[in-house]
Amino acid sequence: MQAFKTKGFARFARQEEISDRSLAEAIERAERGIVDADLGYGLIKQRVARPGQGRSGGYRTIVAYMVNKRAVFIHGFAKSHRENITQDQLQALRKVAANWLALESPKMQEAIQDGALQEIDCER
Repeated sequence: MQAFKTKGFARFARQEEISDRSLAEAIERAERGIVDADLGYGLIKQRVARPGQGRSGGYRTIVAYMVNKRAVFIHGFAKSHRENITQDQLQALRKVAANWLALESPKMQEAIQDGALQEIDCER
């Protein structure tokens, strides 16, 4: 399983002090079939804990997800700032997810080299 975060999501995670370990744990839960919400078309919502706290009041992440293959964190928000995403946002995020999930390995490597993606170490 490969896991990544987009440049925009990486900025969000850095500002909110969300560790790669927390993101890896969210993907590990998804791999075990524990998904907070299946948004369809390769998109899931996973909760991520605030540093030193639990997941329930923490962050919501939107992930382009293909079982046993690839996960790309594409959007995040604090539950305290908003309850959910709008239908328009959902439609836009589904398109973004489809693009990331359809890319072949050489294009993914190009995106990493260009800084559009950062790999998350899920092995620790």
